[in-house]
Amino acid sequence: MTLHKKTKFILSILCLIVTIAIVLYLNRPESDARLQSTDDAYVQADFTVVSPQVSGNIVKVYVRDNQYIKQGQLLATIDDRDFVIALNIAKAQVISAQASIKNLQAHLAQQELKIQQAKIVTQTDEETLKLAKINAERYRNLARDGSGTVQAMQQADTQLNIQQANLIKSKTNYAATQQQTSIIQADLEKAEATLSLAKAAQSAAELKLSYTKIYAPVNGIIGQKTIRVGSYANTGKPLLAIVPLDSIYILANYRETQLAHVAIGQTVDIRVDALPGHTFTGVVESIAPASGNSYAAVAPSNATGNFTKIVQRLPVHIHLTPNQPEQEKLKVGMSAITTIYTE
Repeated sequence: MTLHKKTKFILSILCLIVTIAIVLYLNRPESDARLQSTDDAYVQADFTVVSPQVSGNIVKVYVRDNQYIKQGQLLATIDDRDFVIALNIAKAQVISAQASIKNLQAHLAQQELKIQQAKIVTQTDEETLKLAKINAERYRNLARDGSGTVQAMQQADTQLNIQQANLIKSKTNYAATQQQTSIIQADLEKAEATLSLAKAAQSAAELKLSYTKIYAPVNGIIGQKTIRVGSYANTGKPLLAIVPLDSIYILANYRETQLAHVAIGQTVDIRVDALPGHTFTGVVESIAPASGNSYAAVAPSNATGNFTKIVQRLPVHIHLTPNQPEQEKLKVGMSAITTIYTE
């Protein structure tokens, strides 16, 4: 009878211990688990949308749907006739501006000769004026002592006045010639500015002409291809997308209660639904700074009387270890299950 009571007591103690252990296990923080898993994970890639930078009719398409392409590969061409005409006009404007500059430079050189000529004339008139002053003084002296006539003196004075007027005229012409040089120099600077504008217009025309050939900006596979021969391409309107499958990654949305011990660099096991029985490996590359709900266009407002707490999820960026078997079969959008080793 005593043994039976002891057995009951021991079983009661064991049941109590098991119950306490179960309660402690069920109430421990979710983040304390060594493995953190989620099935809210998908294969992702930063695909590139290709849009034309000029508008026009598509005359040739060199790629097809789901084709692998390399960076710099020609994808399509836009009718370039209008752009060729615009470039030819720009080139003609450059030639015209260059001709104007050459013409003004020739005028400037010619003006330098005119300045030298005007300077020589001025110097000659100055010397002639000196001689006229001497002659006028001599004839005055001769007329004063009776050795010369009054008429000769008057002629000498007249000649002096004429030479003074000539000197004023030559100096004025010399100053005007120098001023004309400044005018030509200003016109030359204006022509050089016009040439710079014409060259800029030519560069812009060449750039627009180059945009009529659409090249692949990255390596990848063609997707969402809407470009067709004969269709009209509008500037900025997407023509196709390029998915870089050699740069894919996993985006796993973990509950906030799982992330206490998740850190960058931890190892991750990845199982993809499309490839059963195969496990990929990767590492945690980054953790998003905000939940997906925080980026919503209409943010949730919890300032109400009837509040229900909802566990939020934060995206975890997982980098796939390169060169794994079957990795080339991964496609963007495939569902996955990720398990992070938090130890």
